[in-house]
Amino acid sequence: MGNSLKAILAFVPSNKCQKYLLEDLEEMPVDKMVDLSGRQMRRLPVHICSFRELVKLYLSDNNLNHLPPELEQLQNLQILALDFNNFKALPLVVCTLKQLCILYLGNNKLCSLPLELRLLQNLKTLWIESNCLQYLPEVVCELSLLKTLHAGSNALRGLPRQLQGLQELRTIWLSGNLLSEFPPVLLDMPFLEVIDVDRNSIRFFPSLAHLPGLKLVIYDHNPCRNAPKVAKGVRRVGRWSEETPEPRKRSGAVIDITLDEKPLLPPAAKAEPDTEPC
Repeated sequence: MGNSLKAILAFVPSNKCQKYLLEDLEEMPVDKMVDLSGRQMRRLPVHICSFRELVKLYLSDNNLNHLPPELEQLQNLQILALDFNNFKALPLVVCTLKQLCILYLGNNKLCSLPLELRLLQNLKTLWIESNCLQYLPEVVCELSLLKTLHAGSNALRGLPRQLQGLQELRTIWLSGNLLSEFPPVLLDMPFLEVIDVDRNSIRFFPSLAHLPGLKLVIYDHNPCRNAPKVAKGVRRVGRWSEETPEPRKRSGAVIDITLDEKPLLPPAAKAEPDTEPC
């Protein structure tokens, strides 16, 4: 089926056209996974919500801006992908899916997240990158089991102090934001393993040597004049990463150390459709 035909049929609400878009998906697959990514859909066919044992639902790369209330029937859903759509607000029905452990919301038009998100207490991975967030919603700090937070490519200027309450958080990706200083709250999160603040506006990095769990810090593409000090064995990606934490000084002048830049490590790849549920 060509993409142009899909795009045309996406405007037609008749059941016949919707079935054509879904390629006659009438029964729940044996693997309890439905992948409707890239179908040019503007609405989720309601009959999908009748697959009550569904565990994974991929709706990425469509034209969705709302979801039907019937989605609440999918109480066994663990993975929901809504990235690359047109959501300006997270549909509240998503917050009723209390077994969710992975939620993809990246590449939408979200400016905030609803307080009801706190109901998703099994959530372990949250992708909110490439939205319109000017601050990290404090409701994220109430997701007590959260292990991975992808919040890059927004307009964040800082992080709330409440974030330190997330004792399960191990990885935080903040690249491509508007941070002018290293977020102080991260200095009080000893269990963090990966910190990515690449492509911000940070001029000075405090020591991170006291963080016992840290394994990787990415700080490249910042206008900094020093590298963060880290404990032995911690990998740094950025200027002076293979040298002493400070650039060499000579006669009071700072001498840049030219090194081959390491390629930026991308965030862990999004779970593919055949990923095992959490």
